[in-house]
Amino acid sequence: MTGYTAPLDEIRFVLNELVGLADINALQGYEDATPEVVDSILEEAGKLGAEVIAPLNHIGDKEGCRLENGEVRTPGGFKEAYHKFVKGGWNGLPFDPEFGGQGLPWLVSTAVSEIWHAANMAFTLCPMLTGGAVELLEKHGTTSLKATFLRNLTTGKWTGSMNLSEPQAGSDLGRIRSKATPDGDAYRISGTKIYITFGEHDMAENIIHMVLARTPDAPRGVHGISLFLVPKFLVNNSGSLGERNDLRCVSIEHKLGINASPTAVMSYGDNGGAIGFLVGEENRGLEYMFTMMNNERLAVGLEGVAIGERAYQKALAFARDRVQSRKLDSDSPEPVPIIEHADVKRMLLTMKVQTEATRALAYYTAAHLDRSNKENDEGARAKAQARVDLLTPVVKAWSSDTGIEVADMGIQIHGGMGFIEETGAAQYLRDARITSIYEGTNGIQANDLVGRKVGREKAETVLSLCSEMFTLVEDLLNHKEAQMKVIHAPLKHAIEALDSASNWIASTWGENPTAVAAGAVPYLRLLGLTAGGWLLARSALIASTKLELSEGHPAFMEAKIISACFFATHLLVQCPSLGTTVRDGSTAVLAAKANGF
Repeated sequence: MTGYTAPLDEIRFVLNELVGLADINALQGYEDATPEVVDSILEEAGKLGAEVIAPLNHIGDKEGCRLENGEVRTPGGFKEAYHKFVKGGWNGLPFDPEFGGQGLPWLVSTAVSEIWHAANMAFTLCPMLTGGAVELLEKHGTTSLKATFLRNLTTGKWTGSMNLSEPQAGSDLGRIRSKATPDGDAYRISGTKIYITFGEHDMAENIIHMVLARTPDAPRGVHGISLFLVPKFLVNNSGSLGERNDLRCVSIEHKLGINASPTAVMSYGDNGGAIGFLVGEENRGLEYMFTMMNNERLAVGLEGVAIGERAYQKALAFARDRVQSRKLDSDSPEPVPIIEHADVKRMLLTMKVQTEATRALAYYTAAHLDRSNKENDEGARAKAQARVDLLTPVVKAWSSDTGIEVADMGIQIHGGMGFIEETGAAQYLRDARITSIYEGTNGIQANDLVGRKVGREKAETVLSLCSEMFTLVEDLLNHKEAQMKVIHAPLKHAIEALDSASNWIASTWGENPTAVAAGAVPYLRLLGLTAGGWLLARSALIASTKLELSEGHPAFMEAKIISACFFATHLLVQCPSLGTTVRDGSTAVLAAKANGF
């Protein structure tokens, strides 16, 4: 079975050449993130991913998790691998050194996290959620909560979970019924939560649950939700673990994929109420939880990138090894490796360039997240944050949809063998499938994009991005290489389609939001494809310059230009049609009656 090798050359190129690690390194507080230091971090992450975490991927899929007397047992090797992960300090990469973190940029953490997710997505869901809990506590926790919980969460000694959904309330959080009754300085939490990833496991000594619940006099709907920190084990004043809290895992789900990641049904308060601590103010819980949710949305988008990379590596290895049929333009009757066949090349390129494009957009967004935190100028911070807000649903939804598509194409390249579990290709598709559902389905992401991020602000941020992208178009047209001119027209037409669709949303949202919502998913794909194509075009221009200067590996730089050309002629060309669907596609959707299906 094909192993995993971290694509360090690709990662270095995006970090250093495309999104500007040196510029992030120059921001106050990120002085330690030099290219040399980051390169060493990537090398070590690649080793841990390939040698320790990746070999457990197939094992975890086969063994799954077991619930025994309320305790979840993870697959063989997971506990030991997690302890190595924590010992290496990997959990705290982007977090505050005061609480045991490394204080490195989110851009660096994003690159390293891609390695973990590609090596073993099910395993990495645990530290991924812990990271979200750390960011939430850093921003909204009281001094007391930080002192008690933040260091052990930051280091990964304790892990975190996110408790939102209930049996009667999936994505509609306004319908949650879990209760929080005041009890001195704490609250007694009762209720049932479902789909709680790593809500119970044996990899860490304590699990810190972030739980949404209602206080007795809370108003109805989302404005009556508060957020509570509920530990599996209570913590003594000395910092040692105390008694077991009144919460338990009553079952774990049997799923399509990510079998090594326990998805728990959690019951709170069966014996008087689990002790929980209010985070921030009452009735502002959903607002606070969005800090964790947005962290996880970017992380889930990165899962799409990572699964795409892993599926591509496996398909590429198979295509190089599998011998079948003669080459079409050869006189020889001898069969050749299928990578010589044009349609297999097309599929491999489709997998490759979509993974490269989603990686570029995820890293680009992470770099702007760092700018939003560290730029000296308030206006620059605000502009960077607006760009992050715009792109977060796109990274989440477009990247996860793309990861599923790439994993599916990997099975196709394997042919009949891809449909056989023994090859391992099917696991990537099964594991990837949840990513378009996690953290708000991709339809919810699209509605958030067209509503909050485009419609309400009259498309100001996205039109600013379009303007920035248009400046590259002339550079392509005036370039002396013919391949750049091939990219020019598809990119130009894609940006024009995005600009037009964005203006339409800005003018239509206020009077007819339903019509806009009907085209939300095509609009999100339009934005993702256009931004991804723009970043690959920038990569091609950078690679062309390096070839002229005899810098870098020629084959690598030539491949960058081919990737941009292929993306332009096979994927960007879809954008004008998507723009038409955004503007005109609502007619049939709104005409359809519920009883007409």
